[in-house]
Amino acid sequence: MRPSFLAPALTPFNNRDPLPANSWRADTVLLGLLVLLAAFVFHGLDQMNQPLGVLDSSPLSLDLVHLPEYTLRTTLRMFIALFVSLVFSLVVATLAAKSRKAAMVILPALDILQSVPVLGFLTFTVVFFMGLFPGKETGVECAAIFAIFTSQVWNMTFSFYQSLRTVPNDLYDVSRQFSFSPWQRFVRLELPFATPGLVWNMMMSMSGGWFFVVASEAITVGDTTVSLPGIGSWLALAI
Repeated sequence: MRPSFLAPALTPFNNRDPLPANSWRADTVLLGLLVLLAAFVFHGLDQMNQPLGVLDSSPLSLDLVHLPEYTLRTTLRMFIALFVSLVFSLVVATLAAKSRKAAMVILPALDILQSVPVLGFLTFTVVFFMGLFPGKETGVECAAIFAIFTSQVWNMTFSFYQSLRTVPNDLYDVSRQFSFSPWQRFVRLELPFATPGLVWNMMMSMSGGWFFVVASEAITVGDTTVSLPGIGSWLALAI
């Protein structure tokens, strides 16, 4: 006779109780939110690629009806800049940590660049990006994203570099015993070890980037000021 405690384990899958209705509702709501988020992102990216004249034909408004769209545009710029900062940190910090000659060039350069104010980069990057995308709003958007990038990237890069330099030698010995390739060592050892500090500095970078939103979205080229739709330009107009 089969013991009673084995009965649940031997119950056929088809006879088990179905998932609760609440679980299906939660999955449906989550899927709907993801689809809505994707639609918002694609809408924001499409708005960034409009002709530059659209900014003149559709000036900023203090009407609260437009505030959700302005919030979307600013948040999208912030996360694009954060993603670029992450890629930059992974590449540059790893190169500096692995090569002493590269570190002799990269670290002083980063020290100099992080001392430059955010508005200092706008003086030459605006003309550069607008030249890459003539007549398109994309050039001004790239300049704004680059300005936000410069307010986020430096502490992330230094944090990742410091983490790579402080990986315990015992862990490197274990990776050599498992015959890890350089890529496997980076993915399985160095990146997980550096992730807590990197995530913390990404949060600090995101919060620091909000301080420069007003300056990043209201860009002056000669005698012309281009105000990109966003929370920063909305606040500047309100002030």
